Amino acid sequence: MVSRPLAIALAALSFSALAFAQVAAEAPKTPLSVETRGDILMARKMYREAIDVFLEEKSKNAVISNKIGIAYHQMQQLGSARKYYQQAVRIKPEYAEAINNLGTVYYAQKSFGKSIRYYRNALKYAPQSASIYSNLGTAYFARKKYKEAIEIYQIALKLDPNVFENHGSYGVLLEERNVEERAKFHFHMAKLYAQASRNDLALQYLRKALEEGFKDKKKIAEDPDFQPMRDLPEFQELLALEPRVL
Repeated sequence: MVSRPLAIALAALSFSALAFAQVAAEAPKTPLSVETRGDILMARKMYREAIDVFLEEKSKNAVISNKIGIAYHQMQQLGSARKYYQQAVRIKPEYAEAINNLGTVYYAQKSFGKSIRYYRNALKYAPQSASIYSNLGTAYFARKKYKEAIEIYQIALKLDPNVFENHGSYGVLLEERNVEERAKFHFHMAKLYAQASRNDLALQYLRKALEEGFKDKKKIAEDPDFQPMRDLPEFQELLALEPRVL
């Protein structure tokens, strides 16, 4: 069974499962390359077999090394994953995806300071990547640097308004942490969406915060970020309810 921290890290990896699946669905018209055969196996979740195929590539190839790292990562073999991500970066020092993926290894190992350094380094080469910004914010939040985390999340949201809803890690982002921290996280996410005038999502996260035990309803009622929502019946109902704490 995949551990929760590892599940979070895997969700943050820089690779496209859709791309793998599209490759797998295509009928071969010409002999398939090593990379394409490996991608097909990855799409089928045959990670060990994919590694064997990728290793047939004898030339120095950063993309192949990164994909081998991803396959090991999916099998929870973090040491081997790190080795191949590092190999990819040695071949191509500006390879943002591999640098990001190294950050996810350190995040899974709870080395949050290291993960932050790798995410920041990745952003030097991919400054418009909303997903890397969201990973960086996640690492700051894990270190309880909430102000920095929210500032980073704001950048991610501006780059991609749907980054959090499409990002696989956010359903379970803080499941391995205590209830108080989860409540705080959901409260801050509600503020983030309120600032973006996305009231439906702000209300969803407020409800989650209350269900997780966020008790300071006065703080919610008086928070300036929620000012435009105060007259909404849904907002008033939330403050009036006594949600069942999870």
